[in-house]
Amino acid sequence: MVISTAPSSQSTPASLPPSVFTLPQTAQLEALFTIIRDKETNRGDFLFYSDRIIRLLVEEGLNHLPVIPKTVTTPTGATYEGVGFEGKICGVSILRAGEAMEVGLREVCRSVRIGKILIQRDEETAQAKLFYAKLPQDIAQRYVLLLDPMLATGGSAIKAVEVLKEHGVPEDRIIFINLIASPEGLKNFCGKYPQTRVITGWIDEGLNEKAYIIPGLGDFGERRYCV
Repeated sequence: MVISTAPSSQSTPASLPPSVFTLPQTAQLEALFTIIRDKETNRGDFLFYSDRIIRLLVEEGLNHLPVIPKTVTTPTGATYEGVGFEGKICGVSILRAGEAMEVGLREVCRSVRIGKILIQRDEETAQAKLFYAKLPQDIAQRYVLLLDPMLATGGSAIKAVEVLKEHGVPEDRIIFINLIASPEGLKNFCGKYPQTRVITGWIDEGLNEKAYIIPGLGDFGERRYCV
């Protein structure tokens, strides 16, 4: 039996917004997603394999940061014309599931500062409402990696960017990183913030009547934190 090496279940909308970037859709990536989507996957494996994807996402997010020329001298005494990052960065996780992505960020960015935003749905208005925000004091001078594993309707992410902008962060200095996105969420988010880049691992089929991502992987926070 021959198994195709090309992923077949990835949803590819006819025209993605230019600010949306996906990880290279390899067979390895699809295998990792298959593991974390499986309801029979135990918590330990879910943690391990979701962390692998998160690290890939963070690495891709860093590829989108601007660089400037930088010259260094190597141990041989030779000169090397390279590049360095243009400015400082920080991470901001959307609680609670976004906290799961902080470890992956810290693994590749030494001593990175982390901010947190808690956004929940207001039962009376059905709108995303800010309940808590703790951000670095100099966040307006940093590039921000906004972290949340799932992009469903886009309501929480849109509110989070609104909070960051209120704290002086320019829209084009925010990079939103998530594991799985719905086409509806991407349309809503990018329609509101076209200058904010979105790095996603996989684009799923869409949302069901309860606004859950399909096929999705269930509640990321529940699977991550509940034994």
